[in-house]
Amino acid sequence: MSKTNLAQKTKAQLINRILGKKKSAGETAVTTPAVRPASRSEVPETFTRFDRHPGYEKMLVTKAAASRLGVSNPFFRVHDGVAGATTRIEGREYINFSNYNYLGLAGHPAVGKAAKEAIDRYGTSASASRLVAGERPVQRELEEALAELYEVEDCVVFVSGHATNVSTIGYLFGPKDLVIHDSLVHNSILEGIKLSGAARRSFAHNDHQAVDDVLTEIRGQFERALIVVEGLYSMDGDIPNLPALIDIKRRHQVFLMVDEAHALGVLGETGRGVREHFGVAGKDVDIWMGTLSKTFAGCGGFIAGERALVENLKYAAPGFVYSVGMSPPLAAASLEALRIMLREPERVGRLRAHARQFLQQMHSIGINTGYAQGYAVVPAITGSSLKAAKLSNQLFEAGINVQPIIYPAVEEKAARLRFFLSALHNDREIDFTLKTLKRIVVA
Repeated sequence: MSKTNLAQKTKAQLINRILGKKKSAGETAVTTPAVRPASRSEVPETFTRFDRHPGYEKMLVTKAAASRLGVSNPFFRVHDGVAGATTRIEGREYINFSNYNYLGLAGHPAVGKAAKEAIDRYGTSASASRLVAGERPVQRELEEALAELYEVEDCVVFVSGHATNVSTIGYLFGPKDLVIHDSLVHNSILEGIKLSGAARRSFAHNDHQAVDDVLTEIRGQFERALIVVEGLYSMDGDIPNLPALIDIKRRHQVFLMVDEAHALGVLGETGRGVREHFGVAGKDVDIWMGTLSKTFAGCGGFIAGERALVENLKYAAPGFVYSVGMSPPLAAASLEALRIMLREPERVGRLRAHARQFLQQMHSIGINTGYAQGYAVVPAITGSSLKAAKLSNQLFEAGINVQPIIYPAVEEKAARLRFFLSALHNDREIDFTLKTLKRIVVA
């Protein structure tokens, strides 16, 4: 049969299927579902309006309940100036515990200078994906510096920390694989696992024996397997037993991924993170993930590890390939912040001293700080979202800015205030905050 006749026959079969005609001799029956166009009246109005979306309606109920109880909305307040140990809101200065400027490098003159020089040289945007449009030197300089920081072969920088986890886990793992994660890991990790389609197992917080038990039982059922933990838990302020997890991952032949978003700049004598804290080699962990928006005064995320891992992500991970490249001034700012951290380890020392002082005084006044170990993140567990919001507003009235973390971000019984300490805080600010907290709680 000629190509022309074949094409005509294919076209005739398609037309017959569309028209619902019976197959002719020699044709293969194709079963297609009958689709009846729905009339406008058959689609419930709920499905055509965003103000009827279940999530939005639930939010409105929560806001209305808070309003009836006299609790003002503590979220989305407008700040002026640099986010540091203090902040300015509607003309008033507040002691600030609601930002991640751990080492005080956001707003540092040298960091700002590096960003301004990058703008003059490269403009404000990379303007395209690095894969299709090329790179700027500062992007690679930042990646090389991060790889050196972790003592691994290479690094790739993404424009979003959340997307770094989603895209990396979602791309590297699939339906035949297993991902085991701590029960308190960040939403971005859970979204990445969901995207991957891999089997998921959660283990009780920081229970490395549970990881061992799960892998002993089911490791053989999967191809690749991954353990994911955080280097410093952003809601709770504690750290994992990294040496134990490295031993487990070796024995069971799985990958280990550590999210260093809040550990970098906080843990270790020079701020190199949880690996420096425990004295382990960078290559002992397969995937190092971190963010640039906290200690490094910029925005975005990164993956560091062996060259094969990084090249695979750079050529195929959707969050990198189909995204614009890191903004040059942001890359320059983070690179300079990294250099300052290494030149001035006393910043890490001050942060550590502040965090320990804060945690000890919280205990002295009877505040429940959960799992906190004195590493820059210190929660004050209130036990209910309403109590957390009320306490946040009371502190705000006294000149202290600290945000509540409420359900569903945490379980209702784990609702809390979350204090982020900075190297910029001083003894006066910490003492005033704790005295105010004691006065309000005791009252």
